[in-house]
Amino acid sequence: MNRATPPQGLPALTGIRILDLTQFEAGTSCTQMLAWLGAEVIKVEPPGKGEQGRRISSDDPTIDSPYFLLMNANKRSVTCNFKLPDGKKIIQDLIPKVDIFIENFAPGVIERLGFGYDEVKACNEKLIYAQIKGFPQDGPFANLLAFDPVAQAAGGGVSITGEKDQRPVKPGMNVGDTGAGLHCLIGILAALYQREQTGKGQKIDVSMQESIINFGRIAWAAQALFGKAAPRTGNQSILGSTSPSEVYPCLGGGPNDYVYIYITRAASHQWHALLKVIKREELLDDPRFVTPTDRAKNYAAIDEVVSVWTKNYNKHEAMRILGDAGVPASAVFDTLELTNDPHLRKRGMFATVNHPTRGEFVMPGFPIKMSESYVPVLAAPLLGADNRAVYQDLLGYDDEKMKQLLTNQAI
Repeated sequence: MNRATPPQGLPALTGIRILDLTQFEAGTSCTQMLAWLGAEVIKVEPPGKGEQGRRISSDDPTIDSPYFLLMNANKRSVTCNFKLPDGKKIIQDLIPKVDIFIENFAPGVIERLGFGYDEVKACNEKLIYAQIKGFPQDGPFANLLAFDPVAQAAGGGVSITGEKDQRPVKPGMNVGDTGAGLHCLIGILAALYQREQTGKGQKIDVSMQESIINFGRIAWAAQALFGKAAPRTGNQSILGSTSPSEVYPCLGGGPNDYVYIYITRAASHQWHALLKVIKREELLDDPRFVTPTDRAKNYAAIDEVVSVWTKNYNKHEAMRILGDAGVPASAVFDTLELTNDPHLRKRGMFATVNHPTRGEFVMPGFPIKMSESYVPVLAAPLLGADNRAVYQDLLGYDDEKMKQLLTNQAI
């Protein structure tokens, strides 16, 4: 979808306001997506230092980190120490004015601060209250801390990643964190729709462990087939039912100069197309390769045959030749190649924002294209950038009240 002429109407979630008490990635990824759908997201941060993500993994500890910028675009920032009575009163004043309350603090923290579901619901019956935790809140690991790698281990992702008979490996993408954020987003959107029918809010409970389990449904298909835990199979099909399913070396010799080829396990027509492309049609009748199951059993021989061909082309050429012939394949694109891809830039998958301290900053944008809803990507806010606008315009605090809150270090 070309964004040269974005839609003129209001974004999908216009009028929806979120009180964002999230940190790091699982919660912040959810609220960033809500902002890109048009919601007003008010991010609440501790005075002085801000959310922990502002300074971690940074090349310059004096300014906001790339990590923070990538998780908090299009939000507003207010500071509030809600451990203090005045700060707690601010949150209490905001709750009746928002549609969604979301947090992903360590287990038990939000309840100790006095903002558990029952307390918040008592202030706003229509409010949707969303929580993301590492583990189910009613289970044996409820009080344990979790970050993305921990969640991936807990949900089975690590157990199926890596080469056969080698150690398990953490998957590269943060599906534990952002995956949980997206699951929470789905629940929030469904709750907003249900509220239109019932007029009532509800609680959304998402765990990172269960989100990983949901992403792994095909692993459970493998378990059902084999009668044992799903295996590690490297780049081969986890169901053990097709080949090719591998990255093959291409011209260039760089760390990502490979093309991934994956042939459907549903039939053999793509295998036949591949043999025609690589000019090895004599293998059509080879008994080792007749069915998808046969090919899976003999994948090493197939990998050797295919590699001989792919080494004659760079990964882009190989991808195009194979794709044009109806063979599913992709070059192994690295993050820099994707960032500089002109088509992805044109679509808005990568956007350049102007940040007050970092200047021009390129980041992934909103991956969902909607014909009637569009929000341009804006830089993450500086700490407390929206204190005056939110506290005075939304809550009606006067200058004297603002001065008092500053003096008391509540904001």
